[in-house]
Amino acid sequence: MLKQDVALHFRDALEIGQEIRQGRLSARQVATYFLDRIERAAELNAFSVITAERALAQADAADRLLAAGIVLGPFHGVPVAVKDSVQWEGTEATLGSQSRGGKLSTETAAVLRSLMAHGLVVLGKTRMTEFAFGLSGQNPSQGTARNPWDAVVARAPGGSSSGSGVAVAAGLVPMAMGGDTGGSVRAPATLNGLVGYKPSTGVISCAGSLPLSATLDVLGPIARSVADARQVTALLAGPDIADPSTLALPAGCVAALRAPVAPIQGSIAVLDETDWPTMLDHDTQTSWHSTLERLQEAGVSLQTWAPPPDCSFARLAEDNSIVLAYEAYQYYGELAADPRHDLWSVVRERILAGGRIDRAAYEAALQRRTADMQAFAQAMHGFAALLMPACDQVAQPLDPEDVRHAGLGRLLRPGNFLGAAAISLPTGLDGHGLPTGIQLMTPRGGDAGLLDCAHGVEHALGRLSRHPDLTAWGL
Repeated sequence: MLKQDVALHFRDALEIGQEIRQGRLSARQVATYFLDRIERAAELNAFSVITAERALAQADAADRLLAAGIVLGPFHGVPVAVKDSVQWEGTEATLGSQSRGGKLSTETAAVLRSLMAHGLVVLGKTRMTEFAFGLSGQNPSQGTARNPWDAVVARAPGGSSSGSGVAVAAGLVPMAMGGDTGGSVRAPATLNGLVGYKPSTGVISCAGSLPLSATLDVLGPIARSVADARQVTALLAGPDIADPSTLALPAGCVAALRAPVAPIQGSIAVLDETDWPTMLDHDTQTSWHSTLERLQEAGVSLQTWAPPPDCSFARLAEDNSIVLAYEAYQYYGELAADPRHDLWSVVRERILAGGRIDRAAYEAALQRRTADMQAFAQAMHGFAALLMPACDQVAQPLDPEDVRHAGLGRLLRPGNFLGAAAISLPTGLDGHGLPTGIQLMTPRGGDAGLLDCAHGVEHALGRLSRHPDLTAWGL
């Protein structure tokens, strides 16, 4: 390997793609390098399926195409991983549950077909919370992916896309796809010091990905930079007849993603602390105020903002939970009610609780959602994005009842209920060396503007320069 590969595992995906296109690295070299790291880091439990044979075949194909002068895009030959819920024909898709063990997919999800069509090399599928129902990332059934920022205490990796966050943080893959129904991309990104982007509903097709809530499910990347997240989303975005939500999004929203990055347009709205759906612990509160000061010192215009009177973020989070739980029960209620199936008791109860929500309450929440989306869009007119905390605390030690990280949902779920574009960004490390973060949000369809804003905020705050100490994991 070339000398520069010493730091290859912590380089941006776009940089690795450039190295491959310019002939300084081959796709096979890169795939082999990362597959070796995955094998050595088995104790991190980031992957549920490692597709080494397929990956090397894809890498060889990428190299042959490049030799013939054919480049499939900026990520040609770059490794990627996908959440276990993303189906790949002939591989297991357990949804993090032993109850689905041995079930092989008979189709390949649209997002995975698109990744491969643009030349990315898929190294495997990543661990997740059972049935994607939880934000701490805990999974006693199949083993919890290990947050690499603490080699002594088993802390929350963030869920439900837990393995995707851990894999990128530990340098096992430069970028990974996750799913976000109630914060499941932004939570693992924040707790692992990464960028987590939840596109607007309908930007990326969910066809062929196993659901938790058809109304709320979206797919999005976990990456090291806003640029990586934007570029891969621009490649994946577009209408898909197999996913009706993609047909309802105006074409201009997708086209704008492919435009050059623009400066921040207007002030950034900052959610008033009195309107937070949950409070932050002391250290995270301190980090939040420090972040605001850093942005102001960098010349970013901030303006305190309150939601419309009928659009409380606490209520949005609760309504998201109603819709999520009700729809999850429709998919998995029968399975959860059967004691013969092996489910983690915490997730079993979450699914069964969805069966206790009556249809009238569910439909009322959906009606409020339509009005809330309109009200939010009107209230955000003229602002570049809404800034608010991503998490109420850094990654805490895992607890058996999985209640310690309940605040994550209250801060993240409003974005899902609004169908909004939302992105989490790392802001630094707390006094114990654990990652902190913020999130930005815009009304549905404002993805390009959100990513422009996020790029400016990332530049103002500076990229997170430290990485987890991986010596304990054999890396």
